[in-house]
Parts: sequence; structure tokens; C-alpha cells
Amino acid sequence: QIDDPLLAERMHDLEDLANRLLRIVSGQMGTAATMGLRQDTILVARNLGPAELLEYDRRRLKGVVLEEGSLTAHVTIIARAMDIPILGQVKNVRQTVRENDHLLLNVDDNALYVRPNESMEQEFEAQVELTQKKRAAYTDLRDREPVTRDGTRIDLKINAGLRDDVAMLKLTGADGIGLFRTEFQFLVAAAMPSRSGQLRLYRDVLSAAGDKPVIFRTVDIGGDKPLPYFQANDFKEENPAMGWRALRVGLERDALMKVQARALIEAAAGRKLNIMFPMIAEPWEFDEAKAVFEKQLKFLRDRKKQLPVSIRYGAMLEVPALAECLDLLAKRIDFLSIGTNDLTQFLFAADRSNPKLAERFDWLSPAILRFLRRVAKQADDLGIELSVCGEMGGRPLDALALLAIGFRRLSITPASVGPIKAMVRSIDLVEASAALDGILAEPPHDLRAVLTNWAEQQKVDLG
Repeated sequence: QIDDPLLAERMHDLEDLANRLLRIVSGQMGTAATMGLRQDTILVARNLGPAELLEYDRRRLKGVVLEEGSLTAHVTIIARAMDIPILGQVKNVRQTVRENDHLLLNVDDNALYVRPNESMEQEFEAQVELTQKKRAAYTDLRDREPVTRDGTRIDLKINAGLRDDVAMLKLTGADGIGLFRTEFQFLVAAAMPSRSGQLRLYRDVLSAAGDKPVIFRTVDIGGDKPLPYFQANDFKEENPAMGWRALRVGLERDALMKVQARALIEAAAGRKLNIMFPMIAEPWEFDEAKAVFEKQLKFLRDRKKQLPVSIRYGAMLEVPALAECLDLLAKRIDFLSIGTNDLTQFLFAADRSNPKLAERFDWLSPAILRFLRRVAKQADDLGIELSVCGEMGGRPLDALALLAIGFRRLSITPASVGPIKAMVRSIDLVEASAALDGILAEPPHDLRAVLTNWAEQQKVDLG
């Protein structure tokens, strides 16, 4: 047992190395991901990167349990996007669980049962049956409009990143794809995706979406999403989350962005194209990113290529500084989307990959809600089309708070569409807005508990 956290971290690295050496000397050259899972499996690990998770067969991977991890870590976001249950912050789980142990995972209750007895299995099966009934009820909502009791229509889109994700549009009845993470293609590839490969993916996605809009976010790499074949930096960053990542990399390595811009424009020939730039801190960054696309548009136009019917350019508000420039940005952008995952860590100066900070700050805090309410009001005054595409919008109580402070567009995981639609159809927005304004005027110590109590009294469907 090592108490020093730094030495403990190094011991984890040695364990990983030892496991790899054991596989090699035993003739097992690949990992579980590369060799394929032979049966339904729950993966137990200290931590996991987004690229590593994407290597696993999603048909066989039934759950992930991590000693570290956090609610807003990219691996958690990607797992939820793939509809894979994930549980983080499970201390010493690798010392408790043995290879081939029978496990029951209930992420709704933050519970992991190791080597369960018969009564535990029966109780778990009853919970699964109840969950299935809820899902069936949500499926019945697929063709119903997400309209509040007082008649406000809420726009519900889904987040996606893989070709197969687009099928969820029809299954959920969502209004479109509010965030297509183009970096997924880069994360699962062994080498830099070619322009033709990118073009095929984007064209397939647009064709599958039909007349529903798709918002493509330009490649967001770096930080906790490194590419093994692409070095964004010449040096090791002390704080990658606030470093050389996302659009900052794209503008410096403009060949990367030019290739993607051309692929997107060609893929959207004869269609409407929606482009969103991540990690914008100041308006000039948006201008430079848009210029890359406009230059490629001119290149294709001069060669008489078929072009998109129209191109809409948007920005992600993740860096708080951009909120102070909305008046300068309003005439430049066609839409704005708030990424609550990164925004939260920047507002609180809390690295979301740090396990000690993972549960320290709550989305339903006065600081975040007041900040978001101010942005929503200013965007409305400036006529900016505003949405939320972070994990916050996919949790019924948190989504209720977002609607109450002025948001009318949410982009969430496909699995969240049913619960969020049920919540939307059960609330009166006028009442919810008045209630939350009162709560934020004199915030209680536990805002989440107070809002939950109000929602239960109003019979709001929180799933």
C-alpha cells in the first residue's frame, strides 16, 4: 500500500507495463480491445482515454468501471454517446475485482455488485425490468412533440460522432444532430484520415439524416484526446485542458483544417451545411476559422464544383471570455452553442480529469446558472440562435434549470431524448422560471435539493 499519490500513480504505470509484458511473453500480443471481446464484458480500469474506449466492440462492451474518471471527462461523454453504462470514482476497484468475476452494474444508483448472490441478482433483474418499462414509455413519446404544458416548443437534437449514430435520429424522433464530433473518426483511425475518407463519412451522415439538420464541429483534438500519429505540441503541457487543443491546433496546422473544410463542403453539395468551431476565446479566432472555409469554398467554386446551398457558421461558447464579446460576435455568427463540460471547468478553475475535483462542483450552482442566464438573455437581445450541447442538458433536473433560465434548444445523447422529452411535456415554463428566479435571488446551500423538491411538488417527470 502506497500513501504518496505521486508514487501510487507511478505504480499504476508499472502495473500496466507489467500486464503488457505478461501478455507478450505468453504470446498474447494484442489487447482486449484489439483482439476483440469474446463475450459480454464489463471493463474495469484505473482510467481510460477516449481513443482507447473507441477501440472496443460496442456490441460486447456492456459497461465500464473506473477508479478515476469524472462526470464530464471525455471518456464518460463518449461512453454515454455509445450508450455504454460507465461508473467512475470507484476506489480500489481493481484490487476488489478479479478477472472473469461476475458483475452487476447499476449506474443510476452508482452501484457495482461484485460476485453477487442470488438475492442480489433477483433484485437487479427487477430493476432492469423497471428500466425497460420506462424505456418503453419513452419510446411511445418518439413521435410526440417536446412541448411544455404552457405551449413552448423545445428543440431537441442529439449528439453524435460515428456513422451508426445517425440511425438514432429516427429511433428517438430528435429534431436533428446538434453536435457531430468529427474527431471521433480521427480517434479510431491508425493514421490521419484522408480527405476522401472524411468526405465519405460526412456525405453518409448527411444522407442518413435526410432533411434534418446536422451541425459538424470541426476537429477537436488535444488535451485528453491526443492522436498517436499526430503531435500537436513539441513539449509536455502542464495543463492540457487549457492548452494547445481544438481550434488552436487547427489554426496553427492549417493543412488539417483545410482538408476537413474541403471534405465538408464537397460532402454537402446541394445541401445546407452547418459548421461549428470549438474553443473560441475571441472573435478574431472565429474570423480566421471561417476564412479557411471561405477560401476552400472559393477554390471549389472556381473549379465549377457543386457547392452547398448555404453554409451556416457557428461557435462554441466554452471559454468564459467569449461571453464578454457576444455583442461583437453577434453579426458574425449564425448560431452559438454552449459546451457546459469545458465551460464548467474553466469557470471553476477545476480540471475535469482530476479525480479529486470530479465531484466538487455542481452544474446546479448559483455561479453557473447565473452565468448561463446572463448569456441566454444577452443572446436573446442580440437575436443569436442559442443552444446547449453539453452533458448538462441530458439530465432532467439540470435540463429543467436550463429551460427555466431561457434556453429553448438542447443537444443531448440519444439515450437522454426520451427522459428529457417526458420532463419537457410535464412542466409549465412560466412557473419554472419564476421558481428558479426566486431560488437564484437568495441561493440555498444545496440548490439541487431545493429544485428537486419543487419539481416533485409540481409533479415534474424527472425519470
